[in-house]
Amino acid sequence: MPLLIRDLTPEDFAEWQALWADYLAFYDVTLTTDVTQNTWERMIDPTHPMTCRLAEVDGRVLGFAIHHHHCSTWVAGEDCYLEDLFVEASARGMGLGRALINDLIAIARAKGWHRMYWHTDEGNTTARRLYDSFIQSDNHIRYRLEL
Repeated sequence: MPLLIRDLTPEDFAEWQALWADYLAFYDVTLTTDVTQNTWERMIDPTHPMTCRLAEVDGRVLGFAIHHHHCSTWVAGEDCYLEDLFVEASARGMGLGRALINDLIAIARAKGWHRMYWHTDEGNTTARRLYDSFIQSDNHIRYRLEL
């Protein structure tokens, strides 16, 4: 399996959009097309901190890692937030999620970022097994207030 982890390009829209739709369906979330379009535009804008890495196997995009960096009050530098990680159902168990996380760790270290963090649904046991192999949960609970 020749695996390539690479940056998203404008030519990837259709493949990314299909994966994005599957990701939203997995979490039973519906977003407007405006929100999806805005996410896409931010990811392909080279001046925006939100970026996306793709996992490609045999020329087919099978996963993505959407992330951005930001300053922190807890370190004298920046953190990396892995906001969305997804691998197509038929490709799970092939190591693509692990490869995307390892790729992002390497990027974060090369850029001098201090920490990387992410969230997942408590019931997403498959993803949690992968995440636990990197680091155990720090027992923080997320609160999200809709504005």
